[in-house]
Amino acid sequence: MSQYRVSVERSINAPAAQIFALLADAGLHASFDGSETVVGARLPSQPLALGSSFSMSMRGRRETLFLPYRTTNIVIEFVPDRLIAWQTWGPAKLIGGRIWRYELTPQDGGTLVRETWDAEHEKYRSMVIRGSVPQKTEDGMRETLDRIAKQLGA
Repeated sequence: MSQYRVSVERSINAPAAQIFALLADAGLHASFDGSETVVGARLPSQPLALGSSFSMSMRGRRETLFLPYRTTNIVIEFVPDRLIAWQTWGPAKLIGGRIWRYELTPQDGGTLVRETWDAEHEKYRSMVIRGSVPQKTEDGMRETLDRIAKQLGA
């Protein structure tokens, strides 16, 4: 864990293409979100691509007083079956800027999946990396990778 980035990785016994298909469908994100903050996509499922924009309904974490909110996400990195990343923004881009990245590396028996939360470009970085937020983010990411594996039967 660095000051602005948190990464977790896990081997998943499934082909990279199968994992990527799950990640590249914003309508499925709530089904494997380990933070339990993603409620669902605001529009029906559609495959993501470089430059795609998608909106998510979100809920605050249980331990905070945050109310439900929406995010707008723009796909900024996209290599089929290998890499997908999106930058997340709040209303009118007044808050946000963090990047969620998934890197997939085929290996014997499956795929090594690395998820990274990158707050380097976050508008209010000092608030986002304060206190227990990075650790809670890391815990949620580990749960996300576990849920992806379970969902794929791996």
